[in-house]
Amino acid sequence: MLFAPKHDLDRLETSLRDAQAITAELMFDLMTQACVRFAHSRGAQAKLHRLIESGAWTDAALTLLALELPQWKIRRLIQEDGEWFCRLSKEPQLPLGLDEATEVTHEVLPLAILIALLQARCAPFENGARPTAVPVVRPSAGHAVSCDNFA
Repeated sequence: MLFAPKHDLDRLETSLRDAQAITAELMFDLMTQACVRFAHSRGAQAKLHRLIESGAWTDAALTLLALELPQWKIRRLIQEDGEWFCRLSKEPQLPLGLDEATEVTHEVLPLAILIALLQARCAPFENGARPTAVPVVRPSAGHAVSCDNFA
C-alpha cells in the first residue's frame, strides 16, 4: 500500500526529474510519501538519516532501494554523454525482453536511482491494475508421493 495517491507520486516524480541536485528535502519527501518499509524500520531510518546528513546521496539511494524493493535489482547503471542510465529489474537472470524492468535517465546518479525506485514502486498500480495476490494453498489430506526417478 502506498501512502500517497498516484497523482501525488506523479508530482513527486516530476520534482525528482526537474531537480538539478539532490537535497535532503527531496529524499524526505520520497521516504514519507512512497516508502512503506522505511516507515516501519527504526534501524533503516537511523541509517538513512546518517547517510543524508553526511551527504552520501548515492549510498542513501541504494540503501533505500534495497530496503523498499528487495526483489528489484540494479541490472544496468552506466553514464553516457553526461546522463546516468539506471535500469532496475525484477528478474535480472531473464533476457532483457522478458523481465519486468524500469529504465530511467538523469544527469545526477542518486536521482536516477530514486526515480527508478519510484517507477518500480508504482509499476503494479499503472492503469488502475492492482498487484496479484499469492494464492493460498492448503495442504491436502492425503499422502505426498515423489515421482522422481533416482536411478
